[in-house]
Amino acid sequence: MRSTPILRTALAAALPLVAFAADGKSTRYWDCCKPSCAWPGKAAVNQPVYACSANFQRISDPNVKSGCDGGSAYSCADQTPWAVNDNYAYGFAATSISGGSEASWCCACYELTFTSGPVAGKKMVVQSTSTGGDLGSNHFDLNIPGGGVGIFDGCSPQFGGLGGQRYGGVSSRSECDSFPAALKPGCYWRFDWFKNADNPNFTFRQVQCPAELVARTGCKRNDDSNFPAASAPSGGNTSPSTTAKPSSTSAAVTSSKPTTSSTPSTGGGSCTAQKWAQCGGNGFTGCTTCVAGSTCKVSNEWYSQCP
Repeated sequence: MRSTPILRTALAAALPLVAFAADGKSTRYWDCCKPSCAWPGKAAVNQPVYACSANFQRISDPNVKSGCDGGSAYSCADQTPWAVNDNYAYGFAATSISGGSEASWCCACYELTFTSGPVAGKKMVVQSTSTGGDLGSNHFDLNIPGGGVGIFDGCSPQFGGLGGQRYGGVSSRSECDSFPAALKPGCYWRFDWFKNADNPNFTFRQVQCPAELVARTGCKRNDDSNFPAASAPSGGNTSPSTTAKPSSTSAAVTSSKPTTSSTPSTGGGSCTAQKWAQCGGNGFTGCTTCVAGSTCKVSNEWYSQCP
């Protein structure tokens, strides 16, 4: 039965609106599974989160079975974290927030301000693409390639696995070098911008989803406008003295001259970065040619993007 506008308004009012600052805790994972918010009917959204094939191509049918359950749908490689500047980043997470449910979490965006570890004071805006029964209250499991597969492992059937510990993942930046090209940037991010922080704490608030995140998931909540805009990325420009050096086995794309040539993907052939996706930066070895109508634009030494 279709809900009436009055019923929809009542349901929205009943959902918790986390516009205030609350305390949260983090872990990390990358299990390659189809995101739980990629299934239809999970929340009041324009469409489910994108899922991808084994070679990281978006799947149009949201009902394709997960690779973690014998199917062919997996996490998309562009739903990984990236730095905007020294003090601000974007990313994705599995979430469990006090007082809510999948209906209120799926595709919601949250601004995290880290309060512990080497990233204390930094901000990160994440979109919730999954939920998890193994998560505690106000728990964000950050999507970081090489962060450990956790209770499920879709990486082994997808491309033979990523290595590292089941919980915690790889322990050094150099281990990222063996990853599929599309997943390397997200793995490097952990050791560069995130400074290999070990499950830092943070305060968080729900915010409107930045276009950069929605472009990668395709998903936007119907109640998104009810929340405040995220803080603007400002300050913390990267300098050579603070930039982690790319691995000697990685092809570096610097801010002075972004490349426009294609980089082979793990699925074979050339690959194209979608609008708003990363296309360059120190240590980046993913797709460097933007989709038609977009050109790779340098933001800083960490990051170039297809605007």
